Amino acid sequence: MEPFDPSTHPHRRYNPLTGTHVLVSPHRTKRPWLGQTEPAEASNLPQYDPACYLCPGNTRAGGEVNEMYTSTMVFENDYAAVLPPPGPVTPPVAHPLLIAEPIQGGCDVVCFHPRHDLSLPTLSLLDVENIVDEWTRVYMRRGTEPGIEYVQIFENKGAMMGCSNPHPHSQVWSLSTLPTLPAKELASLRNYASTTRVRSGVPTGPNGHACLLCEYVHHELSVPEDEGRIVITNEHFVALVPWWAYWPFEIMVLPYKRHISSLVHFTVDEKHAFADIMSRVTKRYDNIFSCSFAYAMGIHQRPLPPRRDDNGMYVQDADDIAHLHVHFEPPLLRSASVRKFLAGFEVMAEPQRDITAEQAALRLRNCSEVHYLLTAK
Repeated sequence: MEPFDPSTHPHRRYNPLTGTHVLVSPHRTKRPWLGQTEPAEASNLPQYDPACYLCPGNTRAGGEVNEMYTSTMVFENDYAAVLPPPGPVTPPVAHPLLIAEPIQGGCDVVCFHPRHDLSLPTLSLLDVENIVDEWTRVYMRRGTEPGIEYVQIFENKGAMMGCSNPHPHSQVWSLSTLPTLPAKELASLRNYASTTRVRSGVPTGPNGHACLLCEYVHHELSVPEDEGRIVITNEHFVALVPWWAYWPFEIMVLPYKRHISSLVHFTVDEKHAFADIMSRVTKRYDNIFSCSFAYAMGIHQRPLPPRRDDNGMYVQDADDIAHLHVHFEPPLLRSASVRKFLAGFEVMAEPQRDITAEQAALRLRNCSEVHYLLTAK
């Protein structure tokens, strides 16, 4: 019997953050494709679009007029997925299997820049730092409102990810309950901390306990580059294709020198490094297929910001078990027009991918950090 080779043999990989598996089928990468293709994302957008409801001075769909902003702009979504309190009375349960619970909260839109034609990879580093500052302010403001239990920062980029407007922006949803995926991750982090002994030389979580993601990134940094999954690093952060990645060019960004539980815990240098790696990751994304690369991005951190004591210092609590990390989940697979679909097995059984995490990381490492639009001039 031949020895196992993860680059050619089908196998399952375990995701310790969610307790799920992904089926990896690297031998299928050569199969022909006669299925659906996607139209190319426009790369020649105007700097200002009079019909865009996010451009400065324009009227939004709800009738409000945007300010003439020059950096970032935040407003409450005119078509929010959740509504502010007070909510309705919880309905009686007709059957134990048919449970509904009202949910309240708020939905904010964070415009990255007044220019309609820019995005994270084409914005300046200072502009990206301004966005990080704005995310932190909204996280702090929404996370201290009565009744809010969770704040999610995310970006949908590209029409194939359901983005309804190409103007550079993200969203922040604040909810009166902890959603499913963050709850799974936090439970896994807590379980790991309570059952695992700290290993020598690895950063630790709160109270010196083991941190699942501190341990994981420490291991990834020890793997030789030609065998590994790391795409780029800087002074404080690493971007890698996780061992358990599901999407073809999925990336996780996380700190590796110390345990950081939320945006508000960044030092000045860490904030700069975070902005830097977000910019560099998205440049490489655009350069894979020389297109505006679609993705869903989300920041996972403490459900809510920490409270301060009488001296203004952040108070440590159980939620500091969270290890801040960013998920980038892009759908493109073979080219700018061929995307990954959720097919029958994935809907009915478990996630599946063809290209391995190691192969995806190599492709991304080989991409330039000079944006393709600049090299084309």
